[in-house]
Amino acid sequence: MALLLLVLFFSYLTVGSASASAGESLSTPKSNLIQYWNKEVRNNNHAIAKPTFLLSKASPLSAVDSARFSELAAENALSSQFLAFCASANLFCFPDSSPNLEELITHTGAFADASGWVQSGIFFRESMLKKGKVLSMPDIKDKMPKRSFLPRSISSKLPFSTSKVSELKKIFHVDDNSTAETMIVKTLSECESAPSPGETKQCVGSAEDMIDFAISVLGRNIVVRSTENFKGSKQNIMIGSVEGINGGKVTQMVSCHQTLFPYLLYHCHSVPKVRVYEVDILDPNSKAKINHGVASCHMHTSDSNPNQAELTIASGPGQIKACHWVVENHLIWTVADLLTS
Repeated sequence: MALLLLVLFFSYLTVGSASASAGESLSTPKSNLIQYWNKEVRNNNHAIAKPTFLLSKASPLSAVDSARFSELAAENALSSQFLAFCASANLFCFPDSSPNLEELITHTGAFADASGWVQSGIFFRESMLKKGKVLSMPDIKDKMPKRSFLPRSISSKLPFSTSKVSELKKIFHVDDNSTAETMIVKTLSECESAPSPGETKQCVGSAEDMIDFAISVLGRNIVVRSTENFKGSKQNIMIGSVEGINGGKVTQMVSCHQTLFPYLLYHCHSVPKVRVYEVDILDPNSKAKINHGVASCHMHTSDSNPNQAELTIASGPGQIKACHWVVENHLIWTVADLLTS
């Protein structure tokens, strides 16, 4: 009997351990993000699928590692597990080894709607978004390092301000006067800069924070879009089918642009008075579909400060100013279209 009880006891422990493991697998950052989306986003159009790109950028950490690193972050001890943390969380922890880092730092945020850096052909007239039109596509390839979001349970415990740069440098083993330090300081400074009149902005290092920001501007009935890939970049393309979002009416959107940081970080801001389009992009010779793009067209208002490239396209205050493609892996959020019968 004693032996039987002992066997049953160890069987219980084994089953309990397996159950715990199974439970932990349901609490990964990705599964938590799916649950968060289901809880916070209330699409009136239930046919809208969950955003595959956003989910693909969820932290790859296991439930166990996520909890462990979260505890270390709370204790200000992540630095002691730097290598394991970087590898497990898919971070950009050795930026000085990147050959293009200086260029990335110079042009980070290049396609922001404020148009701080303009490359040839980035702006085009709204009238060009017609089936059969041929136009030059700028370079829309995502050149940022491949990284993942951190779980909010970790990102919320990390310092994020220019006044705490020394703490961040310690966590990510960043040397004084290094390119990595320049990267971190520049990003923090941009995130702390004052918004433009009428603008709301926030830098987000977790998918949950991005969802919260979009909801704060647009409400819960929202959808997120991005250009499918970078095919067609730096060559002529033909416009295929065009769909105006929300019936092609002037609307408001939240635009989110990747910026440089050890973990995936987006600079999100509200953009009023835009029209958003989804466009099939075709090869002009074969007429084959090569991409599915998102384009936003912005109103020209009297208080805006357009650069010269925009002025060559703008037609006057209160009218559509210029359109541009959404760069690969940059995101725009709008109110979801309602179901129509």
